[in-house]
Amino acid sequence: MQLLHKGKVRDVYSDRPGELILVASDRVSVYDVVLPTPVPDKGKVLTALSLWWFEQLADVVPNHVISAEDVPDEWRGRAIRCKQVEIVPVECVARGYLAGSGWTSYQQTGTVSGVSLPEGLLEGSRLPEPIFTPTTKTPPELGHDEPMTYDEVVALAGAPTASALRGTTLTVYRRAAELMEQRGVLLVDTKLEFGLDADGGLVLADEVLTPDSSRFWQAAQWAPGGRQVSYDKQVVRDWAQDLGTWDKTPPGPAIPDDVVERTRTVYIEMYERITGHPWS
Repeated sequence: MQLLHKGKVRDVYSDRPGELILVASDRVSVYDVVLPTPVPDKGKVLTALSLWWFEQLADVVPNHVISAEDVPDEWRGRAIRCKQVEIVPVECVARGYLAGSGWTSYQQTGTVSGVSLPEGLLEGSRLPEPIFTPTTKTPPELGHDEPMTYDEVVALAGAPTASALRGTTLTVYRRAAELMEQRGVLLVDTKLEFGLDADGGLVLADEVLTPDSSRFWQAAQWAPGGRQVSYDKQVVRDWAQDLGTWDKTPPGPAIPDDVVERTRTVYIEMYERITGHPWS
């Protein structure tokens, strides 16, 4: 078993040609800094929810999953054996609401990733239609992911791949947002990663529609015009932001017990709400 890559949350191993094992840890990262305090069960929730979504979206786009069972026992429940694919170096973000960096960009320019939006939108507003707002896929040691325009994606990946990335990202978003809204959850935005298989076909990879890669709001609490209550990693981001004493560079601060427990509770609640399955 060879460790190929240790990411902020996931570790990638190889034990067979053409296959990888993705192991989701309980680590938490905000602002590209891994914090010293784990959140119990977080990696298992990310894995279980991703597997559920891969199955739900199988008719939209193929995925990289081989098995969640054919993994070492010590990682069972938090690991996925998957096909090795060539990852497209673009973070594919879909937004249905104005929040986070999208809201900041809109305030400054009236656009998000080069997409013009109507005047008069508020923080938390639903967009007229979902938009594709990709970013660079930048290693943490080299800086932060930066917004890209669609034309920049075309220049990087070629027109056919760029078109497939945009179309598939928005289809996945619409499918997921519709399902989640029926369950009282608003899919604010989400980040997807894609790879290319040996034939050049697009494959959905990494994690899908989790509280780490998405913003979730409770539909019943949604009220445009300010910061919404998030049911995702924003719980930790907001805590870190409100500290006022951390400059967002390593080392990160320890997460207090109450924030750890709230984060764990929120992740499990979103798993149960979205899938309809009890957490066990």
